[in-house]
This record gives sequence, structure tokens and C-alpha cells, in this order.
Amino acid sequence: MSRWKALPAELDPRVRQLVVRLRRLKDHSGLSVRQLAVRTEYSPKSWERYFGARALPPVPAVAALARVCGEDPTRLLALREVAAEAWTAAAVPESEPDPEPEIVLSERPPLSPERRVLRIALVAGSVTLVLAVASAVLVTVRLMDDGGGATARSSTAPLAAPAPASPSPYACRVERVGGHWYAGNSRTRQENLAVGSNGPAVAEAQCLLRRAGISPGGIDGMFGPLTEHAVKAFQQRAGLDVDGMVGPHTWKALRG
Repeated sequence: MSRWKALPAELDPRVRQLVVRLRRLKDHSGLSVRQLAVRTEYSPKSWERYFGARALPPVPAVAALARVCGEDPTRLLALREVAAEAWTAAAVPESEPDPEPEIVLSERPPLSPERRVLRIALVAGSVTLVLAVASAVLVTVRLMDDGGGATARSSTAPLAAPAPASPSPYACRVERVGGHWYAGNSRTRQENLAVGSNGPAVAEAQCLLRRAGISPGGIDGMFGPLTEHAVKAFQQRAGLDVDGMVGPHTWKALRG
């Protein structure tokens, strides 16, 4: 259990409620600040500021903490929305009136519960849209890498009907067992993988990379350039030697 520093006495109760809830989730997860940073892509210093009420955590950070801790993000995002209103109001000096529109907005009456739920839904929809666009870009890049030579064909040549894509034999069924993450393809923690490797161990690594928030491309069991790039990004974030290969140390970090 973490020993938290006492929050400032003058802290707005709405902000205090959010920070206390974030601290409890972190304690319940059993993760250190560094481990939390690895799983959410927000630095340890950022999380220290959020937990110390020195900065208001952004919406994606709150959603990431809920995901890591297995918490429904809806209530946590609602607390963050209320805290944001208090945070914005506290940031406007009363002795320096400003005719800008922001002051007019800060003086509006509090949102009704229905409006707050609608705003949270809009924020969640925006995050989903961004993730969908990012996934589409990654798929496009992979298709260009796999079939780049097709652009050399004559524009007058008839195009053959595309062959139906065969479904991937691998799937990600991520679950935590005995304090370690497994995706249902392989339970190895020692097998060395590099570009050119293939099979269920590669699919397991791809699933765990995706669980960590780094896309390796498709879950196809083929260790290609996209998977190598994802491994390097994960190793850099986890403070490991960045060699693009999955060995015992990288497996340990992926398994958690």
C-alpha cells in the first residue's frame, strides 16, 4: 500500500474526490508508478503530478488507468469531468477580470447530469474514432509493405479478382493468471524470436504487444518489420536493450 502525501487543505472537494479515487485504483492494482507508466504510456513524473493533485489528468490517462485496473471508466470519467470544472474555475484569478469568451463560459451554471453524461459519451466517441483511424492507417501501411510491387503493373492490364483472405489461425484471449499475462497461443517465457520467426509464440508476443498498447500489425504469427518495430518501441518504453528481438527479458516484461 502506498503512503500518499497529504493533499493540500485548500484543494477543491471535487478535485480531491477524483485524486483519492485515482490513488485507490493504483493501490488496488498493486502496480508501481513505473509499471503503471509502462502500461499506460504516461511517464512516471506525469502520474506523480496527477496523484499529487499538481496537474489534472487528461481524459485518455484516466481511461487508461481504468483499463489497467479493470475498472468501468464511466464513473471515473464523470468524476474527472466534475473535477475539470472546479480546476478551470480555480485557475481564473478573481482580481484580473478578462473580457475573453473563456470567462463567460466559466460563469455558466453547472451542467445537468444529463448534459454531463452526453459530454462524456462524446469524449468517449472521439477517442474511439481516433483509435479506429489509427488502426486503418496501420492496416494501409501493412498492405503497402506487402504488395508494394503491384504498383509496377501496367495500368492497362486487367485486374484479377482478389483472392479471399484466409482467416488468421490465431486469436488474442488475454487473461492474467498467477500474476502473468497470457494470450492463449503459447506459454513460453524463454523462446527467442526475431525477424523471420513464425508460429504460436510469435502470435503470443503480438497479442501481448497489442495488450501493452503497441500495435504489431496483424496477429498472424509472422515476425515481420511491423512486429520488429513494435518490439523495439516496447523495449524502449520498458527500459530494456532495444534490439528488436524477443528474449527472456522481453518476455518477462510482456508477461508482467
